[in-house]
Amino acid sequence: MSRYPSIGELVLAKPLPPGALDAFSARPARTLEDYQQAMAIRAAVYMAEQDCPYDEEYDGNDFTATHMVVYSGVRPVGTIRVRWFSGFAKVERTSILPAFRGTPALKVLLAETFEIIARKGYRLALAQIQARLWPTWDRVFRCRLVSGRPGFAFSGFDYAEMEIPVARHPEVLSVRADPLLVIRPEGAWDEPGVLDRSAGRPTDGAQAA
Repeated sequence: MSRYPSIGELVLAKPLPPGALDAFSARPARTLEDYQQAMAIRAAVYMAEQDCPYDEEYDGNDFTATHMVVYSGVRPVGTIRVRWFSGFAKVERTSILPAFRGTPALKVLLAETFEIIARKGYRLALAQIQARLWPTWDRVFRCRLVSGRPGFAFSGFDYAEMEIPVARHPEVLSVRADPLLVIRPEGAWDEPGVLDRSAGRPTDGAQAA
């Protein structure tokens, strides 16, 4: 996206490495093609690599979620899904293609994703992680395991809940934000959109809902 994800970066255990945003970029899926890219990556990672059943991977939540895609140049190489709840965002389906693991792709994807989460005013994110992977995620995020909750399992794995605190964004999108700003494409709130270009047209004075 167009600005450095300075708030989103704060959820990472270590800052983005130099040059990370030159090598990789991430943005929300806004078109059918973007959406198909996210679904294709998940099919490669979860269905092909992990033998996840189709109906478990595509669980009925995709059309109601925000999908972020990370690119190496124009090549889509990773994705994450975000769903929105009262008081928290839930991050899910984090996946990076094998050839790009160990590169800054994951960190760029996470920083840009959490920049959007913070910009929307959320101060907390929840992730359900395979319990065996907690040491890995603990090295990636400034996060904590949710205590006092019973364990749970599905798809043949034991899971744990992980909370990720999110810093307050200085430019939160509030109900009093500029009307044109909040109708711009998701994640592109600081760039004039198509309706900005039409704002200068003469009006007939009619009130429209």
